[in-house]
Formats: sequence, C-alpha cells, structure tokens
Amino acid sequence: MIDMNQEIKACIFDLDGVIVDTAKYHFTAWRNLANQLGFDFTEKENEKLKGVSRIDSLNLILQWGGLNFSDNIKNQLAADKNEDYLTYIKKMTADEILSGVVPFLDELKKLDIKIALGSASKNAVTILNQVGIIDYFESIIDGTKVVNGKPHPEGFLLAASELGVAPSKCLVFEDAPKGVQAALAAEMFVVGIGRKEDLGEAHLVMPNFQNKKFNTLEKKLLSLGTVH
Repeated sequence: MIDMNQEIKACIFDLDGVIVDTAKYHFTAWRNLANQLGFDFTEKENEKLKGVSRIDSLNLILQWGGLNFSDNIKNQLAADKNEDYLTYIKKMTADEILSGVVPFLDELKKLDIKIALGSASKNAVTILNQVGIIDYFESIIDGTKVVNGKPHPEGFLLAASELGVAPSKCLVFEDAPKGVQAALAAEMFVVGIGRKEDLGEAHLVMPNFQNKKFNTLEKKLLSLGTVH
C-alpha cells in the first residue's frame, strides 16, 4: 500500500513512448523480418508489442504468421531484427526526444528528485546516449538486467533499490498497460502517458509532458487517497 502522506522522492521512466518514440523503428524492423519470412502484420497488431520483451515480441509475430522455430533459430531471428533496428536508432538525434521531457527532467534535477529508467529495451543505453540525455539517469534498468518482463514489477523494484528509495516514494511514467500493471504491482505511483482508454488503471493519465510540472502532479497524486 502506498502511504499518501509521503513525498515522492524518485521518478522512474519507461523509454519507448515516454521519452522517445522508437515504436516506429521497432515496427519497421519487425515488419522487415516478417516480410522476409513470407508474411506481414499491421500497425494495429504492432500495438500489442508495446512494453513486451524482444523474444516475446518475436513469439507473437511468429504466431501471427503461423510459424514456429527452434530456440536457436528464434534467437538468431531476434538478433537479426535487432541489427536492423540499430541501423535506425543510431541515426537518432535530440530532436526525437518527446515534447516536454527535457524541461521536466530539468525540474526534477532542481528539486533533487532521483531519476531512473525502467525499460524492457536492451538498447536503452544506446538510445539515451544517442539523444544526449543519459546523464540525467542515476539508475538504468533495461532488458539486459531483468529476468522477468512487465507486468512483473522486477525492473521497477530494482530501479528503486539502486536509487535507495522506498517503492512507496517512487513515481513511474508508462505508456503501456503492462507497464502500468508492473508499477502497480510494485506499489508505486504511476502516471500513464497516452490515452485514458488504454491506461485507465494508472493513477493519472496525461498525453505528454508538455507544460507539465512535477509539483502539480505530486499534489494531484497525494490528494487521491489510499492507492493499492
């Protein structure tokens, strides 16, 4: 249970769809792989891959194509997709940071709020370096550091542990339902980035960080009453 009288001491951000939008690059790379295997899938189907690990994404895509392979072949296919994906993200610039994110991070720094990343991506460090904001993050928990993907809370709990902050004093920003569920399972505050229809389980939902202030969000969260 979250103690609503406690101040928030740390913010944990998902990466894709929260800080940058790399979903388009994932879609292109996964679709290229599917085409090579003789089938296609839609952008709507691609939405189901949000917040899902690389190998679980591959399994879903192969299911859509009616295909199955040995683990060795799957690992090679996932590696091939990632190499393709890397060609896109290595061209990313600071212009691809989503609106309002940097001013919000700057505000957190001024307020001495600890900052962490909690992402399923195994390329998180590459992306943060590429867009020039890695120095904001005191802890980076990505797909290389966790055993259990979202909605399991492992990644967020590990981030809190590395920051030295109790889970009840952490606020997570997520754009995927599974990520929201993971934050709730960790007994953290969670703000959804996107649409209320998709992220209704979050304590609050906002479309992006544009013109958003941490102190305002904190007051709204602390006014909600007991949250499980």
